[in-house]
Amino acid sequence: MYIIPAIDLIDGKAVRLTQGDYNQKKEYNARPLDVAMQFEDAGLTRLHLVDLDGAREKRVVNWKVLELIATKTRLHIDFGGGVQSDDDLRTVFECGAKQVTGGSIAVKQPDVLEQWVSQHGSEKIILGADAKNEKIAVSGWEEGTDVWIYDFLDRWVEGGIQYVISTDVAKDGLLQGPSFELYRNMQDRFSTLNIIASGGVSNMGDIETLADMGLYGVIVGKAIYEGRVTLKQLTAISQQ
Repeated sequence: MYIIPAIDLIDGKAVRLTQGDYNQKKEYNARPLDVAMQFEDAGLTRLHLVDLDGAREKRVVNWKVLELIATKTRLHIDFGGGVQSDDDLRTVFECGAKQVTGGSIAVKQPDVLEQWVSQHGSEKIILGADAKNEKIAVSGWEEGTDVWIYDFLDRWVEGGIQYVISTDVAKDGLLQGPSFELYRNMQDRFSTLNIIASGGVSNMGDIETLADMGLYGVIVGKAIYEGRVTLKQLTAISQQ
């Protein structure tokens, strides 16, 4: 299982939100590159980079931070937040992202995401499937929908998607454990999908449980920044 540390960006700084609430923001580091380099130095190979400004403004905002991290490290970066147009996608790839996550656009402009999968290949496009009460949430989680997550996934698996990052918004940032049941249900229904769990990881036990479930990856954010897990522990389990 891939261990994927997360850096969320507001005003070019590394922050974390609680349950996607921009009013519950905590700044961790004004220099995200330093954080990324710590991840790389510890032996981790991947990074989940989220443009929270972009998610709100519906355009990529923090592309300079992406470019800096991609230039100064060898991390495999997946980038999400605000990728809404062909120009956004081009910018993100040109700045060094290896994969791009599309969430809101999968709901609001599905034809555009289909085109991206066709043009760039399913290896480069990750579906963002974030949910509140099993209903898809978009636009930095500020908008709810009536779309049931399993219908949403079914539609996109048929459309060629191979990778999905899924966050249970109710769990995010609370350090109370991931939504294990959600990921088990997803595995049971979509055996070919590479599922990346996100949100709620509070300790190594959570990560070990997800690994035992056979998930493709897990994104770890606040647990790192709050000292609940160490980079040494994460590196050790990622190499098993």
